[in-house]
Amino acid sequence: MEFILEPIMELVKCLGRSACTYLDYHLKFDEAVINLRREWGALNSRKDDINLKLQTEVLPLGKEVKHEVQSWLGHVQEINNEVQDIQGKIQKVKWYSRGRVGKLVCKKIEVVKNIHKQGSFPNGLVVDKPPRGIIMPTENVVGEDSVKGKIWGYLIGNAVGMIGVCGIGGVGKTTIMKNINNELVKQTKFDKVIWVTVSYPLNVIKLQENIAHGFAVELPKGEDKERWAAELMSIMGRVRHLLILDDVWEKFSLNEVGIPKPTIESGSKIVFTCRSIDVCQKMGYEIVKVEPLSLQESLNLFLDKVGRHILEVPNLKGILELIVKECGGLPLAIVVIAESMKGEDDVEVWKNALNELQERVKSVTGSDQKIFKRLRFSYDCLNNFEIQNCFVYCSLFPEDYPFEREELIEGWIDERLIDGLASRKATYAKGHTFLNMLAKNCLLEKTVNWRHVDVFKMHDVLRDMAIKSIGPEFGYMVKAGMKLTEVPDEHGWGNDLKKVSLAENNISKIPLELSPKCPPLSTLILSNNPNLSEIPESFFEGMPELKVLDLSKTGIEALPNSISNLEKLSSLRLMWCMRLSFLPSLAKLRALKKLNLCSSGIEVVPQGMEKLISLEYLDLMEWDHKNLLQPFLKYSFF
Repeated sequence: MEFILEPIMELVKCLGRSACTYLDYHLKFDEAVINLRREWGALNSRKDDINLKLQTEVLPLGKEVKHEVQSWLGHVQEINNEVQDIQGKIQKVKWYSRGRVGKLVCKKIEVVKNIHKQGSFPNGLVVDKPPRGIIMPTENVVGEDSVKGKIWGYLIGNAVGMIGVCGIGGVGKTTIMKNINNELVKQTKFDKVIWVTVSYPLNVIKLQENIAHGFAVELPKGEDKERWAAELMSIMGRVRHLLILDDVWEKFSLNEVGIPKPTIESGSKIVFTCRSIDVCQKMGYEIVKVEPLSLQESLNLFLDKVGRHILEVPNLKGILELIVKECGGLPLAIVVIAESMKGEDDVEVWKNALNELQERVKSVTGSDQKIFKRLRFSYDCLNNFEIQNCFVYCSLFPEDYPFEREELIEGWIDERLIDGLASRKATYAKGHTFLNMLAKNCLLEKTVNWRHVDVFKMHDVLRDMAIKSIGPEFGYMVKAGMKLTEVPDEHGWGNDLKKVSLAENNISKIPLELSPKCPPLSTLILSNNPNLSEIPESFFEGMPELKVLDLSKTGIEALPNSISNLEKLSSLRLMWCMRLSFLPSLAKLRALKKLNLCSSGIEVVPQGMEKLISLEYLDLMEWDHKNLLQPFLKYSFF
């Protein structure tokens, strides 16, 4: 009875559908099953071919599977599960159910064909993996094998997650870590190797931005430390990383920045370099102390830099060894002094160098001062007042400031440190020569920024030396990047100051009554104070010799009328002053050679422009009103 009822019930279900279609599925059931198995087999053959090709393209070459390929392989797996389910139904199908299952089979054939078609990737299966990190330009490490080995052991092992590399300035902490960074970027221990220079004073927002750049992510708009910390905590928690924080000066909270504490499960690590063991201990880091080089290691490094042929000069070896000893085992001092003596084979010159070094170091107490005196020797050996001035100029900017080549040369030109040449092209050529000379003598370090652009940096110890040992002789007051919220009061402005830098601070206002009396002041840098919106009329009255004024990247809305009386002004920089809407008359500024209004808010031609008879450089990039300046096209603006 059951044998009769079931076919009848099946026919009843089909009454609402086309009997012909149902019958067709029923009659062609076996053919459809064969077609499904054939198409399914072809799909999996393509999948196997792709997987085999991926093994040869991805693993040995450091490539990454395209997202579309990963997605396609995922779809194939889903189809495989579905076809296997249909296979089960085919095996159990009754005669009267062949039409219904046959329809299911036919539909799945079309899906399989479509997925098979999508599995053609004419543009390849893989792309280059994002770099794990940046290869840092650096010197090879001389000596310090035990220190490097200890750090390496902590990084490869699981016992230690946070490492503090400590030692006095110039002892080689950064060089050691750059070498380790470069080795790990090439290996697979970490998915990301991030290098961030912290410097003094700590700026949490800047640190967060730099870490985000290392992970190639954009943080949400608005400088919200807590929101950014949460975002970074999430990003970093998903990636096995090594975070190297160079030049840390003070204790800070990892949670406040958004840095997850390393665990065995995460496999991530943190290393920072620091001059203070106390800071390392307070933050709970495993301490690795970098000691000065031995005399033999120092001698090897010195000879590598000055050239080993120097040992062939009669009667020089003993003097050379004494000079190396005066370097105190500090790689920075050894390298800088060796470069300053390179090419010199006169024994008397070497004797004089030894005498000067001994007198300098003997005359001071304190480790910092002894280092400064050693480095000052190399500065003096430049024997070119113009290049020396160019070097000291670099100290006006915040610690670890990355100078792009053109930017730095432009600064030197504005300061007339490179002057007296017939053309701007010749002046630039001289600037390039000076910059290369400073880099060759290791007084500036050539490196790359996060955009992979070549930049030049001043080693923090050399900057300290320039500010504390040389700056006072030049009348410098440098308070750049010090987190100031106010400008110094009148007592803080000496009447002998020549150059003042208050760049990259949080200065928001200048007191109305403040009028510093600085008759010889020639340069004032207030750039990168984004909240500074107003300058009082009286502020510039005591600066009659002012030649360079930099207000770039401030929130300034209008310049005071007293600007019009700065008749010696030769460079006025107002780049990225987007709120700036008013400039007073420029008619009296007949000495003005450079006016930079790039990306400023000025929308009309400043009054008195036609009187600027000395103007050589006018930058209006991103300006919408160049057509208004047709009468002034005789000037060289670009």
